[in-house]
Amino acid sequence: MEKKLEEKTKKTAELYFKGCKGERPYSLWRSFDKDLARDFSLFITGQLYSREKISHPIRQLSAIAVLTALERSDELKLHIHAGLNVGCSPEEITEVIFQVATYAGMPVVNSALKAFREVLQDREMWPIQK
Repeated sequence: MEKKLEEKTKKTAELYFKGCKGERPYSLWRSFDKDLARDFSLFITGQLYSREKISHPIRQLSAIAVLTALERSDELKLHIHAGLNVGCSPEEITEVIFQVATYAGMPVVNSALKAFREVLQDREMWPIQK
């Protein structure tokens, strides 16, 4: 059972975060407590993110919306990258970010769009072609 969870964690982490630049949360956690980092990773990535109740794109669009509203730019960049990795289009991500304006205001939307532009530039997808 433990081996299966480890494999699922690695598979989901690779799907979401392949090609991400910068420090990933797991590396940060590990630098402070490797055992707790492992437990967090197995739960968050291996059990929560790998659930099949909703699709990976819906899961990432949900994370992007929440992280936009909370104005968590570092984590937002990671999940924008993951969203693109699982098939979310730049237009879908843009729409989700703009939808947050109704509930959280334009300042958080502007911050999110800057983070999104950074990810697109890093992935050589900027400017968005229409």
